[in-house]
Amino acid sequence: MEQNLKLNKGDEEPRVDESQYRRLVGRLLYLQATRPDIAYSVNVLSQFVSDPRQNHMDAATRVLRYLKATPGEGILLPKEGGTSLISYCDSDWLGCPYTRRSRTGYLLLLGGAPISWKSKKQSVVSRSSAEAEYRAMATTVSEILWIRWLLKELEVGPTGPTHLFCDNQAARHIANNPVFHERTKHVEMDCYFVRERVESREIKPRYIDTKSQVADLFTKALGSHQLNFLLNKLGIKNLHAPT
Repeated sequence: MEQNLKLNKGDEEPRVDESQYRRLVGRLLYLQATRPDIAYSVNVLSQFVSDPRQNHMDAATRVLRYLKATPGEGILLPKEGGTSLISYCDSDWLGCPYTRRSRTGYLLLLGGAPISWKSKKQSVVSRSSAEAEYRAMATTVSEILWIRWLLKELEVGPTGPTHLFCDNQAARHIANNPVFHERTKHVEMDCYFVRERVESREIKPRYIDTKSQVADLFTKALGSHQLNFLLNKLGIKNLHAPT
């Protein structure tokens, strides 16, 4: 999508063919199961299937042009990757322009290859960026616990804590600090949930610079340079590119 684009309902935009837009978004939803680089765009476009407008169709067409230009891109599962599990989480505070809800984005890598990711609006409006980040962290921890259980059932479970990279220092400090402050009382359940997993050494929150935060892919529209940089970190490879 166009960098920093915030799609709204487009009440002043002309209407487009609803069935055509829905078919297009439905196919993109199917495709994002193997193309995490379009997960954010598809999540945004799917919000407008009930009343699509021209600005929504233009954004969807841009996604199609991107896919046409990158037909060989896909997830590489390296055989030497091992079973190390790391995760990234991020949020876009008040990212939705008309509901003002934040967006959660997370990514789990197993042996350097992406195995689970999500881009989704949060269910409530967050009153601070730390709250939005902490809600994203709690959602990511739930996914980590499920993946750890699955790997344990397959007898390849991780031996140490799963590193959870977050670019918000406040959220990381809340996870490690047992003292509650006024601004954390309204997310107290999430605080206890995450902290319990930190204390049991299943999760280890770590700080990462915003420019290296791979989960940015799932919370906002990025420029081409930053997009390609994060795709390389994500493990997306172009099969048509020369080796």
